[in-house]
Amino acid sequence: MVEMTIDSIRVSLMNYQRVVILKEKYSNRYLPIWIGPAEADAIAVKLQNVELARPLTHDLLQSVIVTLGAKPYYVVVNDLQKDTFYAKLALSVNGEEIEVDSRPSDALALAVRAEVPIYADEAVLEKAGITLDEDTGKPLVEGKVDDQEMEGLSAFKDFISNLDLEDFKRRKS
Repeated sequence: MVEMTIDSIRVSLMNYQRVVILKEKYSNRYLPIWIGPAEADAIAVKLQNVELARPLTHDLLQSVIVTLGAKPYYVVVNDLQKDTFYAKLALSVNGEEIEVDSRPSDALALAVRAEVPIYADEAVLEKAGITLDEDTGKPLVEGKVDDQEMEGLSAFKDFISNLDLEDFKRRKS
């Protein structure tokens, strides 16, 4: 597992869909994951420390987990199949670790609330990760995706090709 951070949440100007950009903690590799607008808002609200009058669904989930005696431990984006990312939420329950299946967007929204680490499996990063060249800020091609998966990921490719990658380079400075 590779530790990641949430670099940003972007909106595609082509179709107004949201994508969360995860960044490998100790390198220039990124993982874009499409997410819904509600989940994007839930992540952004917490990252920007916006106070809301009432709890959001992910706040409720965290409260239920803690009330039942469990504690969020970490989240991991653990698979990518047919254009769909999968994640697990690891919980500590009575000293034992259990994993619960989750959509990545929900796992990330909970992770920012519980302030737990975010990971991605190396296999997922090999398939869908994007590494930026240190000097040019342009993506280096390194994915290991077969033709069928590449066709399914075409929306990601279109989105990435329209990103202002200079913005990523500026953030690094």
